Amino acid sequence: MGIGHSNKEGDNNYMQAAKSSALEDLVSEIKVQVSSTSILTQIDNNKEFREKYEQMVQTTAADEIQEFEVADAWEDDKNYWVYYRLSKQRYREIKEQQKRDAVTLALDYFLKAKQSETESNTVLALGFYYQGFRAVEKYLAEPITLMYEGKEIILTNEIFASMQRLLDDIQLTATPSQLRLNRRVAQSGQSVVIKASSKTAHKTISDLPLSARFDKGSGDVFPDYKTAADGQAKILLTKIGSRDLEQSVGVRLNLLSFAGQNPSPIFALVSSKMTVPKTTIILEVQRPVVFISSVEKNFGQVRSNQQITNKIKNFLTNAGFEFTDQKSKADLWLDVVSDAEKGAVSGSIYITYVTSIIQVSALGDNKEIYATTLERVKGYSLDYDRACQEAYNKSLEILDKEKMPELLNAILQ
Repeated sequence: MGIGHSNKEGDNNYMQAAKSSALEDLVSEIKVQVSSTSILTQIDNNKEFREKYEQMVQTTAADEIQEFEVADAWEDDKNYWVYYRLSKQRYREIKEQQKRDAVTLALDYFLKAKQSETESNTVLALGFYYQGFRAVEKYLAEPITLMYEGKEIILTNEIFASMQRLLDDIQLTATPSQLRLNRRVAQSGQSVVIKASSKTAHKTISDLPLSARFDKGSGDVFPDYKTAADGQAKILLTKIGSRDLEQSVGVRLNLLSFAGQNPSPIFALVSSKMTVPKTTIILEVQRPVVFISSVEKNFGQVRSNQQITNKIKNFLTNAGFEFTDQKSKADLWLDVVSDAEKGAVSGSIYITYVTSIIQVSALGDNKEIYATTLERVKGYSLDYDRACQEAYNKSLEILDKEKMPELLNAILQ
């Protein structure tokens, strides 16, 4: 017997909500019994893993329950209750039939995977093993025994072990495995090629799904790849976001890709226990060197305090850039020009406008990569000098909120 309840609030579908609650109550008595010979016991080293699996199976069981009947229902102005009844014997019969169908399907995929292995088709074999696993993933807690090639096997354990054996046979190599590059990645002109091959068959593996991500540091690296007919994939690294001098990108087999766009939670859980082939690319990051030229003025007179320039320099220093006073040794040229002009006087209030022009060029090809103008930023105070300082202060705020992030992004592209 399962009892479900829902409040009649607003426009919610209280009858459906009560039904879902009753079905969950029905299956709450059906516990997952974990056998000592099951795959869960083989790969689990803590109770938390098994508890997650049991919860997942319990959740799907409520969605799949069949042949229940309404025993009674009752409601008042604010509440609705429903009582569902299900024969435990009939439930067991249904589940046993579902299990037999699942095992038949899993065995078919298992045999296809074995055939693909004999043909040295690693990717196809992994795909078939996944399909076999998917068919029986709700029965991982129990031993599904059958005869294969004259001996008794536990099917779920054998599928898991066969997948792991195939994964262990895959080797990923990176060329080069260590890369020296400027934080301005586009200027480095270097790329990394990953090659996938079989250790035993000594042949490359095509169509192998790979994923790449930063293991140390940060940046933008295209995440998903498949090896080409020659077993290779070119890794696309577009941005270095961290100022660390040593960073690393890990490239590994993407096991979840065999499950398509929406891998089941159970497969995601179990696959996290598998060891997948991986290679690491070490990045020796060189900091871009900047040469600065600047002229900041108050009403045509050079200022002693170069506020705009110092603001940008401090920002770039914190972002991992270095500076030189020799233009010939620099990667980038930062040029800052600013001046203030006197505006009107209104009573005792003096108005001043500051215009700042900021340009960044790549010295290698003399190409301008960033330019912006802070046009006539307004300041006002009790005299022109203080109004000028107010306008410069507002310019610094605009730099902080708007210009600095876009400047850094333009430089690092």
